[in-house]
Amino acid sequence: MKKGLLLIIGIVAFIAIIGFIIGPGFYNKAITLKEGATAQWGNVESAYQRRADLIPNIVNTAKGYAEFEQETLTKVIEARSKATSVTIDPTNITPQQLEQFQEVQSGLSSALARLLAVFERYPDLKANENFKELINELERTENRINVERNRFNETVRPLNEHIKKFPNNIVNNFIGKFEPMEYFKAKEGTDEAPEVEFDFGN
Repeated sequence: MKKGLLLIIGIVAFIAIIGFIIGPGFYNKAITLKEGATAQWGNVESAYQRRADLIPNIVNTAKGYAEFEQETLTKVIEARSKATSVTIDPTNITPQQLEQFQEVQSGLSSALARLLAVFERYPDLKANENFKELINELERTENRINVERNRFNETVRPLNEHIKKFPNNIVNNFIGKFEPMEYFKAKEGTDEAPEVEFDFGN
């Protein structure tokens, strides 16, 4: 009985010592890493918002040239509305939230790809200087989205490694403070930006 009690006391003391020695360092570093990942998620959302902001201008410019494509234009506007209605709390990104966010953004990407394919049939639209600049800006924005998503994953990785490694995992289980963050994983077939390059000619 005494040996069992001593063993329990020893284990508790060991955990307490580990917590006292590495606890503050673990906690402070985890906070710093999580803040970095949270801030980077803001950059991801900002890049997606930039794309959403471009779409009304693209649609309005195209209306005067592609008047017979109203259904396609409407689908893009509807997809944009869905995409902008889904927001994520960056301090608590759950798999369900991230999946929903990815789903609506993928839907917008698909709608945009169809729209741009339709625009290829309108040479007068492609010759419009304002339209050219909007498409160029869309291409830059799609590239920025990919960059910011990759950077987000790069900031999530060290946080997850930090809280999972021994003995940090023991401390983290004891304080119950930090959960691993989800990576942004593009769905199959949507890991590349929509093709937005046009042959504008010279």
